Amino acid sequence: MDKYMMMAPKSRGAFAERLAELYLSVGNYLDAEKLEGRQLEFCKIFLSDAQNQYQQLIESELFQELISPAFSSVVEQAPLDNSKVTLMLKTSDEKVAYHFQSIRLTEDETRGNNSYLQTMMLFEKYLRWMDEHGLRLDTHCVRTWIYVADIDVNYQGAVKARNDIFRRYGLTIDTHFIASTGIGGFSQTRSASVAMDFLTYPNIQESDKTYLNALDHLNHTHEYGVAFERGTRLTLGDKQIFYISGTASIDKHGHVIYIGDIRRQTARLLENIGALLKNGGATMNDIQYFVIYLRDGSDGQEVDEFMQKAFPDIPRVLVHAKVCRPEWLVEMECIAEK
Repeated sequence: MDKYMMMAPKSRGAFAERLAELYLSVGNYLDAEKLEGRQLEFCKIFLSDAQNQYQQLIESELFQELISPAFSSVVEQAPLDNSKVTLMLKTSDEKVAYHFQSIRLTEDETRGNNSYLQTMMLFEKYLRWMDEHGLRLDTHCVRTWIYVADIDVNYQGAVKARNDIFRRYGLTIDTHFIASTGIGGFSQTRSASVAMDFLTYPNIQESDKTYLNALDHLNHTHEYGVAFERGTRLTLGDKQIFYISGTASIDKHGHVIYIGDIRRQTARLLENIGALLKNGGATMNDIQYFVIYLRDGSDGQEVDEFMQKAFPDIPRVLVHAKVCRPEWLVEMECIAEK
């Protein structure tokens, strides 16, 4: 059994005080999880200001003692509850079947390189690792996250690089792509335009994957020039995991709908997620968590109230992160399990 938990400090003091509070609360939580036979597998850390917080975070007792033994990712996407830092924790009682890599460029690597070149460099780092381990991009990579600084300017370069990499490795409209979220976000590297996370399952075969579509709700992504799957169902024995890509208020023709209306966009994207899950034999009740990206942080309260009424028992985090089209006010991703 996998379990997901969102944790944020209640303190509104200095960042160090908030980390100290989380050290105690996360430690207590993981101790309780151990009694249930589960241990920490993965932690995603959302920061409000990576330039001032990253080093303090990774040197903290929280990170060194509790988080660093597991897979982790750190991204600047400010939590909308004023917490400065929010954690998404995944614990499990199963043997880890995947490898998670959070790849960031250094200042020297980013200097003078645009978003296209930076995305190519990130993919090439990952592909070198895959080659060293005898793995294939088309078979073993199940999910990616692309964090784009100043996304309104830099997104097209990242998209072109991904398209070029996929074409080189045989990922086309006639084969398949990879589930992904491309979203606004910053890393600890000041001059980086792009950062990436990769989820790899070394022991799967292509037959273990099913690509999800809901063409009465959403069109194929390649029709508007991008290359990713709307969702992927991975079958591992008697367990199915549904990786739903970043999903927004879009119709079957690829058009943004309900422009300017945050509530109706939220409802529509959830309808789209439900349609994708249905295509794979799951329902919204199988969702384990939501990550909710808002272009305008002032929409946070309205969206949070909407989600509390619709899905009160599903963990969620709301963060300030611009979506790839300015007309999209909100985007969500999730994982479902059966």
